[in-house]
This record gives sequence, C-alpha cells and structure tokens, in this order.
Amino acid sequence: MNLFSFPEDVRWNEAADAVEFGIEIGEYRGIARIRRRVFQRLLDQSPTPQRCIEAYHLCRSEFERAAEAKLRARALGDDGNLELTLRDFRAG
Repeated sequence: MNLFSFPEDVRWNEAADAVEFGIEIGEYRGIARIRRRVFQRLLDQSPTPQRCIEAYHLCRSEFERAAEAKLRARALGDDGNLELTLRDFRAG
C-alpha cells in the first residue's frame, strides 16, 4: 500500500525555473520542485522547459521515490514544499 499520491499535475514554473509536481500524504498537499540545473546534469542536451518535463516523465518513478524519501525525512523548505537536488535523485 502506497501512502503517497502524485496528482497528474506536472508543470513548468517559469519564476522558479523548475519542473513542479504535486505530492500528497494524508492532509499534506505540497509541491516537489526540480530546478533546471538538476536537469542540466541529467540530460545530454540543453535543458529547455519542454525537455525537462519530458525527462521528468521518463524518470517519473525515480523522482517520486526521491520526493517520498525527502518527505519522510521531513526535509521541507521554508514554504512547506520539497526541493529535489541531483543528490536526492541519485540517492533514490
């Protein structure tokens, strides 16, 4: 049984220069954010917003596992959301 759910709401946030997707557990509803610079390390090509979203879809389960681990560790940002780094992705 998976306690976490991930709505189908992936999007590009221009202001944050990041891919964002929702994460929910119980009453918690938050955002996991993956900045363009993370994708810069993961992709062999220029990380345009569209390529970042495509890469998210290709590696979705890995990003979701990393978000779960970070949430379990209560590693929330000041805004109550998650910021996934390359280290989080590799650790997952």
